[in-house]
Amino acid sequence: MEGGVFESFFLIFCGAAVVASVALYTRQPLLVAYIAVGAILGPFGLEIIKDVHYVAEMSHIGIIFLLFLLGLDMQPSALLNVLKKATSIALISSAIFGALGYGFGVIIGFSHMESLVLAMASMFSSTIIGIKLLPTTVLHHKHSGDLMVGLLLFQDFIAILCLLVLLSGGGDTVEPMKLIKAIAALPLLAAGAFLFVRFVLLKLIQKFDRFHEYIFLLAIGWCLGLAHLSESVNLSAEIGAFIAGISLATSPISQYIALNLRPLRDFFLVLFFFALGAQLNIPLLPSVLLPALIFAAVILAAKPTVFFLLLKQQSEKTSLAWDLGFRLGQISEFSILIVFVAATNNLIGEQASLLIQTTAILTFIVSSYIVIFNFPNPIAVSDKLRRD
Repeated sequence: MEGGVFESFFLIFCGAAVVASVALYTRQPLLVAYIAVGAILGPFGLEIIKDVHYVAEMSHIGIIFLLFLLGLDMQPSALLNVLKKATSIALISSAIFGALGYGFGVIIGFSHMESLVLAMASMFSSTIIGIKLLPTTVLHHKHSGDLMVGLLLFQDFIAILCLLVLLSGGGDTVEPMKLIKAIAALPLLAAGAFLFVRFVLLKLIQKFDRFHEYIFLLAIGWCLGLAHLSESVNLSAEIGAFIAGISLATSPISQYIALNLRPLRDFFLVLFFFALGAQLNIPLLPSVLLPALIFAAVILAAKPTVFFLLLKQQSEKTSLAWDLGFRLGQISEFSILIVFVAATNNLIGEQASLLIQTTAILTFIVSSYIVIFNFPNPIAVSDKLRRD
């Protein structure tokens, strides 16, 4: 990073603090403030921070901790029940949004491969936006929270399969062994994690639970270790982190770990949104702004409607169906990763890459506004809607 790590962190967090203060005074979402700081300070803005590669790498840790904390608060039996209900909704909605993305790509003149990548990027909703804007009491103790987590996790697994398709053979051919390895690795990783926790980790926790620093270190090591192992077997770090968390969920110390890791998670999530804004190529933005605005509008209208109809078919209440629909009404952070992989493999051009990134940021921002001003959430500017 230009100017050294310390100077970059100083600029990022001081800048975020200033802009966040302005955002709160003007009743704007904090997530928008973080993205704005990235766009202003980044290489396409004032160029104060010219290299955001390391920031983007570190910000990924925030998503990993987010999934780890989710796992800590969900019992394995509850997860199995909610996945049964979420599977059909996730599959049908992903197919609809994928078709929507592919069709839009064809209409605006993208190649077959670019349209296919746009389809993949359109299929999923943001884990970060969905979870960060859901009140903790809802997330961990109510049916709607369980259902959202189930949908997002199933979408993440579909996204991993899409990434494997892009990574295996440059998009023209698919290496089936990579896909088979990933699918087979999931139950083996979960079983190994539960056995390790039962026979090793819990015994260490029971023996040294009075050393709080050791428990904190052990939790971070377990989270990042299983996340890395998950990546090495063609799964994602996010899925590994979630398995690490849920394997510890039955431990009496799980809530202590969750409470102490939340500030660390928030630290890295600030970096994530900063990196998102900093990587937006502002000079080229006018060339894709109109189609990006149109497609963002299509996504923001279609996703809540489709989720509402599918949830109503599952006999969910109307209020819950609309609530979850709007909370899932954006493109996922996986879209950015899909774009990066596709661009690295020369599967899409710069214009297609920028359009998807711009659409993702637009849907992040507008979806955040919709939720923050209309539904209960932890960072609402209105006291009436603020819940945690």
